[in-house]
Amino acid sequence: MMATFRMAAGAALLSLALPVLAAGPDAAAIERGRYLATAGDCIACHSVPGGKPMAGGLALATPLGAIVATNITPSTTHGIGKYTLKQFSDAVRHGVRADGANLYPAMPYTAYAKVTDEDTAALYDYFMHGVAAVDAAPAQATDLPFPFNIRLSMAGWNLLFLDKKPFVVDTAKSMEWNRGAYLAQGLAHCTTCHTPRNALMAEQMSKELGGADLGTWYAPNITSDIHSGVGGWSQQELVDYLRTGRAANKAQAAGPMAEAIDHSLKHLSDADLNAIAHYVKGVPAIRDKADTQPVTQWGKAGDELASIRGVPLPQNLNKMSGAQLYDAQCASCHQAKGEGSFDGSLPPLFHNSVTGRSNSNNLVMAILDGVERQDGKGSHAGHLMPAFRQALSDEQIVTLGNYVQKMYGNPDVKVTAEQVTTLRNGGPASNLIGLARAGIIVGVLVLLALLLWWRGRRRKDA
Repeated sequence: MMATFRMAAGAALLSLALPVLAAGPDAAAIERGRYLATAGDCIACHSVPGGKPMAGGLALATPLGAIVATNITPSTTHGIGKYTLKQFSDAVRHGVRADGANLYPAMPYTAYAKVTDEDTAALYDYFMHGVAAVDAAPAQATDLPFPFNIRLSMAGWNLLFLDKKPFVVDTAKSMEWNRGAYLAQGLAHCTTCHTPRNALMAEQMSKELGGADLGTWYAPNITSDIHSGVGGWSQQELVDYLRTGRAANKAQAAGPMAEAIDHSLKHLSDADLNAIAHYVKGVPAIRDKADTQPVTQWGKAGDELASIRGVPLPQNLNKMSGAQLYDAQCASCHQAKGEGSFDGSLPPLFHNSVTGRSNSNNLVMAILDGVERQDGKGSHAGHLMPAFRQALSDEQIVTLGNYVQKMYGNPDVKVTAEQVTTLRNGGPASNLIGLARAGIIVGVLVLLALLLWWRGRRRKDA
């Protein structure tokens, strides 16, 4: 009987207890769907800055090329206005459009497959009745190179890697853990960024949340490991980070994570953020062997001002020292000793996971593109850190990055010229296209060999 009770309680916690609006159950379902769509961060990918919500057009950079988000407003001409609930569910949870074509897994349907039927129906109510229709198609369409321009290839990928089973409550775990697992594995799609992928771009769930490269930015290890992950964080520190993008003396959000917080996570309820944090802190620990101590405990305040006072700048500014570059570009905000702003809004550079991790991509990307925060509608709320992409050369960024690592972070972690050039140009190229084409050629050759063998057998038998 207790197991039955826990099953019922677990199922109940997957639904949101939002107040019923005066307009009746339809309005309540729409509001519930709006909350779920916010949890899924739909607006971040399906809207362009300054454009109409959910109208598509944003080009999402992937190793295979740009995948352009589609119009998901209820427009009957260019959106999803003619979708039935089943067609909507198939698109969201199985990656198949109403016309039968396959979606690319840049749309995280592999995570949304965990969403329950009830929540899928609420999402459908919201998109059909709570989103303004935009009767226009994105100006650009997805155009990937062969063979990935053949969407049917995704059907084979789905057979290999898509688990269509919705979330199943674990009766051995608490209600808070189950709610956090449902959100983190499903709508919040944490594994989509934080879990490494194999050669075919599928998530390696044996390394769940163990950290992954996103082309340019690095989604860090957020397992329960004390050194590499968030095992040393309190649940409240995790909640604060998910809501504000800041955890004192630990980390600050930038790049894709800042977008996820601004568009999605900061709008979730305290109960849901606590549930996600509770779940994440229980994910099995994965440690990077290079992390010999917690990544948030490297470095200390310090400066090398004495070495540059009265020393003229070199004629070739690419030959400026790290101390000179830091004094010229960083000290006015992060202070001379790297201790951050006096009001705490700008972080110290020591005891900071960005400078403590064995992967320095996020340090380089913060220098290149800065740190920008937005509100939930996509309008600019300000630059917490300016971009130096145009102001600093690759050589200067290498010098500055290594100075910051030496002074305030893990001194064994280096910034290299190849790394900076690659990140400035959008990240490393994928070899998946070449592998796929080679696979097709091998397949064709095998088929030809089988055909020749079969014809030879027929002639012999004749």
